[in-house]
Amino acid sequence: MESSYDIYRRGRQHFDLGDPIGAARVLAPLAEAEPHNRTVLELLGRSYYHSAQLAKAEQTFRRLIELDPCDAWAHIALARSLERQNRGSEAAPHRRMHAIMSGGSLD
Repeated sequence: MESSYDIYRRGRQHFDLGDPIGAARVLAPLAEAEPHNRTVLELLGRSYYHSAQLAKAEQTFRRLIELDPCDAWAHIALARSLERQNRGSEAAPHRRMHAIMSGGSLD
């Protein structure tokens, strides 16, 4: 039986080889099994984002923020996901949170 780490590694390999859809397919069941694993959720969110599954990316980045409201990276990732969905007004507070947490950068 494959360990969580082995599954994550396989998902990471898909992502690193330019296959974010394959990565998401591998990582989604792991994220369900380990809903508090921020490392898995981050890579899953990135996989969704890079494969233009923006609603799923948004949901995953929101989950990361629920787990850690001070995660500046999750705020900017959520902002970018919302912006790609033409929801700039919803993205703005997350972009500002990122700027505050990262010393003023809006990116």
